[in-house]
Amino acid sequence: MNQNLLKSIALLLFVGGIFSCKPPQKAEAQKPNIIYIMSDDHAYQAVSAYGYGLNKTPNIDRLAKEGAIFSRACVTNSLCAPSRAAMLTGKHSFVNGKVDNAMPFNWDQDNFPKELQKAGYQTALIGKIHLNGLPQGFDYSAVLIGQGNYYNPDFVVNGEKKQIHGYVTNIIKDLALNWLKQRDTKKPFCLLFHQKAPHREWLPAPKYFKEYTKMKFKEPETLFDDYNGRGTAARTAEMNILKNMNWSGDNKIDPKIMDKFAIPENTTWGRNAYKNNLGRMDSGQRAAWDSIYVPINKAFEKAYPSMSEEDKMHWKFQRYMQDYLGCIASVDESVGKVLNYLDEAGLAENTIVVYTSDQGFYLGEHGWFDKRFMYKESFRTPLLMRYPKEIKPGTKIDNLVQNIDFAPTFLDYAGATVPSEIQGESFRKIVSGESTDFRDFAYYTYYEYPSIHMVKRHYGVATKRYKLIHFYYDVDEWELYDLEKDPNEMKNVYDDPEYADVQKMMHKKLEEVRKYYGDSDENNQKYIESYLDWQEQGRKNRLANQKKVNK
Repeated sequence: MNQNLLKSIALLLFVGGIFSCKPPQKAEAQKPNIIYIMSDDHAYQAVSAYGYGLNKTPNIDRLAKEGAIFSRACVTNSLCAPSRAAMLTGKHSFVNGKVDNAMPFNWDQDNFPKELQKAGYQTALIGKIHLNGLPQGFDYSAVLIGQGNYYNPDFVVNGEKKQIHGYVTNIIKDLALNWLKQRDTKKPFCLLFHQKAPHREWLPAPKYFKEYTKMKFKEPETLFDDYNGRGTAARTAEMNILKNMNWSGDNKIDPKIMDKFAIPENTTWGRNAYKNNLGRMDSGQRAAWDSIYVPINKAFEKAYPSMSEEDKMHWKFQRYMQDYLGCIASVDESVGKVLNYLDEAGLAENTIVVYTSDQGFYLGEHGWFDKRFMYKESFRTPLLMRYPKEIKPGTKIDNLVQNIDFAPTFLDYAGATVPSEIQGESFRKIVSGESTDFRDFAYYTYYEYPSIHMVKRHYGVATKRYKLIHFYYDVDEWELYDLEKDPNEMKNVYDDPEYADVQKMMHKKLEEVRKYYGDSDENNQKYIESYLDWQEQGRKNRLANQKKVNK
């Protein structure tokens, strides 16, 4: 057989082989890892990427620089436990049942970590969750008991209670990093990394209380707000820094000094918090604390007799900011440690990292601390997100994303099933720039009244320009704000004739939204009754306990 014939046969066999073979199967796309970092009561004003100049958070800011920052992210219920329940389930409070901090949470209902497990993910919850019962949907959980403590806190680790020595923010960070390093590297992972800080009563780590107690911070322009132009709810809320922030627990004034000057406080909360929080410290921790706070107390003791009411407000604001922002410094440091780990492990490219808070917080705006209101500072929350595969560095998002949207978004990224009962929407295409189509409203509910801070029950709807709020139960008042002309929400224009058409439009919007989500006045009444039943049962239990003590 000649050479030309051999070449021809070989060519025919080669070509035939190409066309007879099945095309190679496309490899399944690698599922992204997810790290959801949530702090507690971290105001967006205290993330330096938002430009308020109050403090510096360089590690959290990395997520904005390398990914996206959301300017109008908000919550459905500005309270710790309800916010967390909404995040997990993708459902509003009146659907998932966790309407306030008092009502129990049903872990048996579906949540997005359960769906991620079905999709092959390994999952972990580390830090604060503030929901009763053993967490479901997690291969590993190490959660604080209740609100948790800053020093030497108690955890429940996979159902077993244990105390861990150290500072809570660092402990949670170390637990998270240990889990990441010991996980099954063959599976994608989802880590819910939840810090306690900067929740009240704001005890920074030694490194930062030594630094931040020397600082002075700019006061907000509305620190001495008189609430003209607002309704009963704003005027009667008990969250004023001067009047309602306690001297001992919050501002760290020794109760002995309070007794010396007969400084009044409405409850024993502050004194008890002072005693309990400092009582958890070991001798070394307490010595470091006293080295800074005893001189602060001595200076206060000398200055107090000549302080005016205005002087006291200035003083309490600075003490508040020093401790609050000192707590955040540790949170930012922990974020940096996790981001560095991702870089070193080669995981950064395929890991979605989210930083947010369970709600916003007042940092002296309107004279307030705490949250609860649908007003801007507590309604809005910081949200920064990085995913190099889809999100361009420096992306800015102004859509009204809410915490019910995390569940469908994460399930979308994972290619997992999104249960039909989820009420949130995936914002994956928004943040990638693929689409601008997203809902044009945010719906809000708040139920915990009468209770601490006395913020009245209310619900409302917000669009990019307007916000309509209905306060109910012991009042029946409506408030309407033009967010473009009045960004600080200082003037209720509900009864302003110039806004008659806007009022009508927003009422229609509210009715449509309530119908869309299945909310109603009947729901409100149901939760009023359940809350009153809970309070009555608590009263009966206290009486029964007192009788036992008397015997």
